[in-house]
Amino acid sequence: MRDDKMTKNHNPVEVEQQEWKKRQLKERMKQMLTIASPIFLLLLWEFLSQTNLLDARFFPPPSEIVSTFYSMAMSGELFNHIGISLYRIIAGFLLGVIPGVVIGLLMGLYSPIRHFISPIVMALMPIPTLALLPIIIILFGIGDFSKVVTIAGSVFFPVVINTTAGVINIDSIYLDVAKNYGASSKDFFVKIAFPGALPVMMEGIQMGQAIALLTIVAAEMMGATSGIGYLIWTSYKAFMLKEMFVGLILISFFGYLFSLLLRALQNKILSWR
Repeated sequence: MRDDKMTKNHNPVEVEQQEWKKRQLKERMKQMLTIASPIFLLLLWEFLSQTNLLDARFFPPPSEIVSTFYSMAMSGELFNHIGISLYRIIAGFLLGVIPGVVIGLLMGLYSPIRHFISPIVMALMPIPTLALLPIIIILFGIGDFSKVVTIAGSVFFPVVINTTAGVINIDSIYLDVAKNYGASSKDFFVKIAFPGALPVMMEGIQMGQAIALLTIVAAEMMGATSGIGYLIWTSYKAFMLKEMFVGLILISFFGYLFSLLLRALQNKILSWR
């Protein structure tokens, strides 16, 4: 009888269900906290602005910023800036990531290439890409392509460095097995170097997307007639701070969105981890 009671109290199925419910509850709590923190910040901002504890001239209430956002969206002005900035960000991001991955794989796999390219990468990396913007404009003009190249230059370095590090840190046993089985250069790239470097490479790509957003704002402030960065800068100069905050919130939103998308992609392609 005593053994039967203990068996009932410690039924494996019931224990597993209880553990599953606890995990689900923890996940829901995490999701609620993730949503609650920005809402709390906005409510606090609204309260402080409405009660004049914050100077509403410099920190307009979020409700007024939302109203300004709606007005700009209805006029079509906002979507024009968003479309142009997104085009520049995505094009520049791809232009920086693709060669960064290829060159990083080559540097990681082949020591002569690594020793040849590393000094160039290390010499150029500390130079802010925006400092090279005048040269980029001279070479590529003042149109969209110069902004795309500026973003690509900023994205390239973290991607190439992380990709190289990822390949170098692959366990040598995989390389030895591939050599023993006569793997071709293509097999080394596709089946060993690329998947082996992928975890570290994705971290570099995550870093690259954050840098791309920082770069586009600064590039559009310095030499553009449209885009979110241009909106922020011209609104600031005209003391139209509600419009300026609209631009800042958009950049924050896209940074968070791109980060979520890359994390989802990382979880999908690295599910084997």
